[in-house]
Amino acid sequence: MKKLLDIMAALRNPETGCPWDIKQTFKTVVPYTLEEAYEVADAIENGDMDELKSELGDLLFQVVFYAQMAKEQGDFDFNDVVDAVSDKLINRHPHVFAGVECKDEKILHEAWEKSKANERDTQSSENKASILDGVARALPALKRAQKLQKRAAREGFDWPDIEPVLAKIEEEVGELRSAIKEDSTEAVFEESGDVLFSCVNLLRHLNVDAEESLRGCNQKFEKRFGYIERSLIQQDRSFQECSLDELEGLWQKAKNEA
Repeated sequence: MKKLLDIMAALRNPETGCPWDIKQTFKTVVPYTLEEAYEVADAIENGDMDELKSELGDLLFQVVFYAQMAKEQGDFDFNDVVDAVSDKLINRHPHVFAGVECKDEKILHEAWEKSKANERDTQSSENKASILDGVARALPALKRAQKLQKRAAREGFDWPDIEPVLAKIEEEVGELRSAIKEDSTEAVFEESGDVLFSCVNLLRHLNVDAEESLRGCNQKFEKRFGYIERSLIQQDRSFQECSLDELEGLWQKAKNEA
């Protein structure tokens, strides 16, 4: 770690460092951090351990980058980051570090959430205007929707089971149909968001991660679409030369192959 921290300090040296690294700010680095996180996920999904090793290094470098900029401003340094996360993990795992007996996974999850809630409660009232504060706005929309719903559910703002959730989806789809009939771009935009939000709520009730579910669906679509592309190449045909029924037939074959 010292080697990496020294490299980062050298890159940010105002006199001898790299011009690109020197001019970066917290905000300008954020897009790279998000990109690196997705590349880590991609390496894991591909089962490529060499690539994962490389991408984890890139992601770690992002943390070091932020810590160096914070150190230059006198806010905190990398050691403070390590101390903070270490303390947090110890506090959230009393069954490991404090001898508390807790073997049931559900109870463990409840204790974890309670610990997180207590940490939020210790924040100053000025920084805690809403129970939804702290759900990062930069999260992917599906992930953020699920976290917002989960936070609200802890306060009792939730359906008791999935039946009313399913009914809500049907209600929102009906409203979307009406918006489409009205040919209102603004209404379609709003109602389509409501449909997605309701679907995320259903997945939350089913203990399904909405973001991961859609990522899996994307991969499945790519695989099946690739099958259709290869089939058409073998037939020396293009998509435009096929009817929708023919393409649907190839899609069904692709599903069977998968």
